[in-house]
Amino acid sequence: MLFIAHCIDKKDHLQVRLDTRPAHLEFIKEKGDAMKAAGPTTADDGETPNGSLLIFEDTSLEAARNWVAKDPYAAAGLFESVEVKPWKHLLGAGL
Repeated sequence: MLFIAHCIDKKDHLQVRLDTRPAHLEFIKEKGDAMKAAGPTTADDGETPNGSLLIFEDTSLEAARNWVAKDPYAAAGLFESVEVKPWKHLLGAGL
């Protein structure tokens, strides 16, 4: 089953994101082929990261939420909010 995680950073926490990024990327890579798409959302300038969007496979909503909660970004207190939802791919390039 596919899920999306939309995570919004706390204001003025860019340095937390930058400091934690290497550990976050390793965490994401561990998901392997189950990670379908991942990347930062940005401010209106199109450059400054202000959150994360992940599309991934997992076995259940509970498992997906538990996995996202283990993200080093979450452990570092980066996120103001996190929303994990089941998602159905309908159009666009295959995932």
